[in-house]
Amino acid sequence: FFSGGIMTLLMQKDTATCGRENEPRNSARMAGCLAAGIAMVGTAVFLHATTSERQFLLTTQPITVPRTLTGLAAYPNVAKPLYKNTALLSHTTVDPDLSSASSPGSSKPGVLQVQSLTTAPKSIWGLLLLVPSLVLAYVWRSPKPEPLPETFHLGDDLRIAVMTATGERTEAPAPTTTGPMRTRFAPSPTGSLHVGGARTALYNWLMAKKTGGQFVLRIEDTDVARSTRESEDSMTADLKWLGLQWDEGPGTAKEEEMPFRQSERGSIYHEMAEKLMQQVGSDGKPVAYKCFCTQEELDAKKAKMEESGEFEAFVSPWRDASEEEVAAKVAAGEEYAVRFRVPPGKRVEIDDIVRGQVGWDAQATIGDFILLRSSGVPVYNFCVAVDDALMGISHVIRAEEHLTNTLRQGLILEALEFAMPTYAHCALILGEDGSKLSKRHGATSVSQFAEEGFVPSAMINYLVGLGWNDGTDKEVYTVEEIIEAFSMDRVQKSPSVFDMTKLKWINGQHLRLMEDAELAGLLGPFLEKEGLAKAADSPIALTAAVMCKQKIELLADAVPLVRDALGYQLTTVVAENKKAAKLVNDGFKGFAAAVVGAYNAGEIPDPTSADFPDAYGTWAKGFLDEFAETVGKKSKKLMQPLRLAMTGEMSGPDVGQQLRLVALAQAEGISCVPLEARMAELQAFIEADE
Repeated sequence: FFSGGIMTLLMQKDTATCGRENEPRNSARMAGCLAAGIAMVGTAVFLHATTSERQFLLTTQPITVPRTLTGLAAYPNVAKPLYKNTALLSHTTVDPDLSSASSPGSSKPGVLQVQSLTTAPKSIWGLLLLVPSLVLAYVWRSPKPEPLPETFHLGDDLRIAVMTATGERTEAPAPTTTGPMRTRFAPSPTGSLHVGGARTALYNWLMAKKTGGQFVLRIEDTDVARSTRESEDSMTADLKWLGLQWDEGPGTAKEEEMPFRQSERGSIYHEMAEKLMQQVGSDGKPVAYKCFCTQEELDAKKAKMEESGEFEAFVSPWRDASEEEVAAKVAAGEEYAVRFRVPPGKRVEIDDIVRGQVGWDAQATIGDFILLRSSGVPVYNFCVAVDDALMGISHVIRAEEHLTNTLRQGLILEALEFAMPTYAHCALILGEDGSKLSKRHGATSVSQFAEEGFVPSAMINYLVGLGWNDGTDKEVYTVEEIIEAFSMDRVQKSPSVFDMTKLKWINGQHLRLMEDAELAGLLGPFLEKEGLAKAADSPIALTAAVMCKQKIELLADAVPLVRDALGYQLTTVVAENKKAAKLVNDGFKGFAAAVVGAYNAGEIPDPTSADFPDAYGTWAKGFLDEFAETVGKKSKKLMQPLRLAMTGEMSGPDVGQQLRLVALAQAEGISCVPLEARMAELQAFIEADE
């Protein structure tokens, strides 16, 4: 009873929790698995006591057992047959495939194999064997069986799950390996490249890189009214900024062989539409047909459906028109659209990497749909299906909002006798309020992030985590580490929330990991734009990089730090900052006089020297130690007064770096307050109230 009760409850809830693949995540479930394991071992020992041979294996995986195990047909009460006077098994046949074995010691699925099983005695002694079995489970060891194949069948469809008695944990299966992938990113050039599109491009690029495949860029510009070349140029520039360089697409050598803009592939779509109209389907009728329905007829059909509130798949009156009727309409010069004839009872199913099995009843869901409009312009889904097939795309990774498009595309691909690619539909990205991310949530386009001072490596780091993780607590990755770790198998179904605070934090981490010269190259354009450097490659940028690295999250954050460093607002700061005013009242003027005296005596190092920051640090330590001894204070307490005297601020970056920056700015003719002027203003401040 104990064994049957525990096992029944556990297996009804989730048989997979006993395995390593779905390891329990809290102690309660772990304890439950342990209890069930002990119970199962006891049951196994009791079963062993009723057999003439010790030949049985235990498994963490479900197995199929023949219905000749009469008692087990009462599943889930697995233990019940063990104490009934019932003949459990009358034959000893085992699938010969089970004899194949791999290396000993590995944990593989097994089978409950019982030979020459006798009837269980209908007496109290049989039931009492369950009690000592729990003790015997710790000391009794059966010979370790050879591992068995991953999948096998013993008979009918009755399935039971039993836990391993060896105490070994089955390791999670390694990620499925695959050959080189051909992936694609196919944006519509109707605006900027936004976060969602950038993530889609990134996932496709990563899988192509990881598998040694090709990343294809295709421009889907069939929306003539909204598509612009300016938008295309903006998107491609953003992809390049992110570092997502495509192997095939606009601007590559492959473009000489085929066009990658749908607006330049019109003849291909018309050829394919004609092929479908000539091709006969399984119902003996053309796969596609000419439809002469007017816009008024279509509008009336739509209005009727909206009024009734019930969906009704469109059925064109031209679906079964005779060749003579169609020919007469064509001869009269009437416009027509080309529609796809959806076969009756047709279903389309895919095994989505992210969402699993997804299927649609085609006829009930969409009805006959358009391939070519009456204007001759092909529709989106027709172009996508044809292009994916002709460009040899093996994996289509895109947003879940495209999931329903797969139905039409799948029908088209099947009709054209093309293989369907493998699909992966990723969940949406939401704003912090739970709605779909949009402009009202702030910056959403890649170009905006670049302008605000985010760096490509940080954007890739953050974007990849919007729906994916490697199962660790790690949050900061290099691009190389992401390529190594990324797998579509770990992309989540649930939506991700865009968190600007976390993005800024990650960006700051990437800035701090950079070499000073690399950071200087990124800061230069920001400083030049704000008039704080004459050129992007100014030496000011390198000093600013060293000075600001630990203080900023965005490149743009360096601008106010540099601007403050070049200025000297001693009087204003003392008047507005209570802590500064308190410092002044605590003997600051006497200290300031000593600083001015050191400057006049030439003791302060020359800021124009390249090694000034280090030289200044050495001088400051000696100066503070000497002054502290004179006034009877700790030198540590004099560090802030020295900062106030030198920079006019109570806080900020390293003082030596600030003064070096001032010297460089003075040399370039950038507006600043040099050290000489600072000492003069400090002297005036000392004398002001005397």
